[in-house]
Amino acid sequence: MAAVRISSRSGLPSLLLYLGIGIAMGQDGIFDVKFDNAELTQVIGYAALVVILAEGGLGTKWKEVKPALPAAAVLSTVGVGISVGVTASAAHYLVGLDWRQALIIGAVVSSTDAAAVFSVLRRVPLPSRITGVLEAESGFNDAPVVILVVAFSTVGPVEHWYVLVGEIALELAIGAAIGLGVGWLGSLGLRHVALPASGLYPIAVMAIAVAAYAAGAMAHGSGFLAVYLAAMVLGNSKLPHWPATRGFADGLGWLAQIGMFVLLGLLVTPHDLVDDFWPAVVVGLVLTAVARPLSVFISLAPFRLPQREKALMSWAGLRGAVPIILATIPMVSGIEGSTRVFNIVFVLVIVYTLIQGPTLPWLAKALNIAEDPSETADLGIESAPLERLRGHLLSVAVPGKSKMHGVEVAELRLPAGAAVTLVVRDEKSFVPAPSTVLRTGDELLVVATDPVRDDTEARLRAVGEGGKLAGWLGTGGADRRNSGSGGVPHIAKLAKRLGLGGDGRPGERAGGRRIHR
Repeated sequence: MAAVRISSRSGLPSLLLYLGIGIAMGQDGIFDVKFDNAELTQVIGYAALVVILAEGGLGTKWKEVKPALPAAAVLSTVGVGISVGVTASAAHYLVGLDWRQALIIGAVVSSTDAAAVFSVLRRVPLPSRITGVLEAESGFNDAPVVILVVAFSTVGPVEHWYVLVGEIALELAIGAAIGLGVGWLGSLGLRHVALPASGLYPIAVMAIAVAAYAAGAMAHGSGFLAVYLAAMVLGNSKLPHWPATRGFADGLGWLAQIGMFVLLGLLVTPHDLVDDFWPAVVVGLVLTAVARPLSVFISLAPFRLPQREKALMSWAGLRGAVPIILATIPMVSGIEGSTRVFNIVFVLVIVYTLIQGPTLPWLAKALNIAEDPSETADLGIESAPLERLRGHLLSVAVPGKSKMHGVEVAELRLPAGAAVTLVVRDEKSFVPAPSTVLRTGDELLVVATDPVRDDTEARLRAVGEGGKLAGWLGTGGADRRNSGSGGVPHIAKLAKRLGLGGDGRPGERAGGRRIHR
């Protein structure tokens, strides 16, 4: 776990550290472990990539990705085609590879790595429109790249370009349909079926995501796109025990990365990399300075994004373990020169990840794109279904910088049918009074009946973002639906709630129960 802490503090994707561990264990290393099974590496790498894509999809926020979907779709298809053409030309004319090897390298390195992108971008405070495009692109572009690499690695003549385009479009369509369908059915089932133990929910979510990959692959579609979209649907559904599910998926994602990177480090033979170092640097330079910027600026031309944002996206096309895994495909297929292709890709990924990862935050600041990291944090809300009572128990964590700090319980103005039943503070729990003031670090247990569960969660999030005046200042939707005509209370009520008149009591008694308005 020391490697995890080092990678988090240095800004480097954990790829480099775990690859280093694998190299140190393998040939020419400390333990001199002999490992050259490219087929096993490919199988394990695919399995790890499924888990990484699932974890990434679960953490992708739909409200951020939705506006970015058209741009990400074009960048992961048209952009990939441009990148393949430019990079393959450089590998052929500058390095001297034959066209098949050059096209394989061009296709392999045109895929941005989901693990590298997710690990770096989530530490860099960028606008959501940029992170949405980059994260969606990293989830989408694996599919067309895999199809291209398999086609170029097939013994015999390469298919005509229009056949490849049609095949890519069909596989993407099948994968997208299956992923969305499996994700929707899975979320529907998990919301309406009470499992016997809370620990089963994280396992069920990951099982559904993996099932989406299997279904997509069996239907001759893109399994990688299917698993990413299914996980994204699940991640944006209101599932029970969500924080526990996210933690479980995050842990699995780390394990997948560690195992995959160490295995790739074992597969490489360091002394064979010396002769291919400078060819890799040349191809990587063309990829980073020419191919990637061209693909970004041409693909995103119709979307009217600022030039500086396109420049940042050009630099943020991070490579990681995925290109190295894809470089094993021609090795397994027995393509001539495939070992050299693997070595060039391996060196290219290490060198340019070492350069791009740590400098991305600096470039974001230089382009005046980085946002203030002290923005209000999201509330962590976990839901457990109470089937017999037809209600839900919401666990609400008040994070630092949340505007719920300083708000009285009565000022939450939850809809009728919801109430704060317990507050946990400094490891002590107590039943709050209407005048209890909430603080950062508190954990609230809120019971909500099934009809008002969504409104209750929306109201809690609104207060977390806008404070006690959420609703009056344009924040929150549930508040308007439950606060009377048009969501604008009488001015006298507003004065009372602000302590400007009256007895200041926030609610009325009705049948022995306080109703917040």
